[in-house]
Amino acid sequence: MSARKLHLAVAQLGPVQRSDTRAQVVRRLIELLEDAHSRGAAWVTFPELALTTFFPRWSLDDPADVQAFFETEMPGPLTRPLFDAAREKGIGFYLGYAELADGTQYNTSILVGRDGGIVGKYRKIHIPGDAQARDGAALQHLEKKYFAVGDLGFPVWQTPDAAIGMCICNDRRWPETFRVMGLQGVEVVMAGYNTPSGYVQWDEPIHLRMHHHLLSLQAGAYQNACWVAAAAKAGVEEGNPMIGGSCIVAPTGEIMVRAFSEDDEVINFVCDLSVSEHYRANIFNFAAHRRPEHYGMIVERTGARPPA
Repeated sequence: MSARKLHLAVAQLGPVQRSDTRAQVVRRLIELLEDAHSRGAAWVTFPELALTTFFPRWSLDDPADVQAFFETEMPGPLTRPLFDAAREKGIGFYLGYAELADGTQYNTSILVGRDGGIVGKYRKIHIPGDAQARDGAALQHLEKKYFAVGDLGFPVWQTPDAAIGMCICNDRRWPETFRVMGLQGVEVVMAGYNTPSGYVQWDEPIHLRMHHHLLSLQAGAYQNACWVAAAAKAGVEEGNPMIGGSCIVAPTGEIMVRAFSEDDEVINFVCDLSVSEHYRANIFNFAAHRRPEHYGMIVERTGARPPA
């Protein structure tokens, strides 16, 4: 199989504090996009909720306080410069943000083509955390309080460069996320995340945060014969540390490049998309080897329960 090359970049963001304005954050995104372009990248992945601090760490009840974190249009006046820069440079991007649409709040990402136009939209499906604050918890994770479950499924878009899909943060931990896109022939999965170093639900050793993050990406890439470009918002944000670990993973499951810091940083890699074709023609030839008649329990049951 002849090589099909696609130059991908991942733009990790350092912390975004609550006092940072949209204009300030967009300026940082543009600088990262320009850095990626200067290296020859055709597409760049930005993090989840890239435009603001990770506000689900707080229990906010004033609607005005909450809606200040949400976008009602994309692009809007403050985000349009990023789209203009992408069009000028001819580079596409993934951007995560909080979306308010017809009165419903979503954790959303968009795929923007190299012409600056929106190619597609994804809304986060696997919403973690709690719907109300936990008494006595040192840290809160309240995504269920602020976001509805996404209603757009896991689509894949055939761009001129590759078949690209999206997911957001906790989605990467669920094999169904990658498999649904894998069944659509996805070649590149872009994922943004904001993952705390400490965990609030149970006393888990901190080192497992990074281990599970990378394990999920590597398994998803390998088992679905796709490249994965994952971008963190990292560092100490409003006193709360978040992991970095932004990376690009090959269909072999190998990490080809990984961020060094927990600050604003661009990483890039020239990906050979034909590697996916090799795996899809052999060990992960879905048409030859999958047996969906035995997978019914996956869609019929949500919680686990012991055998009868």
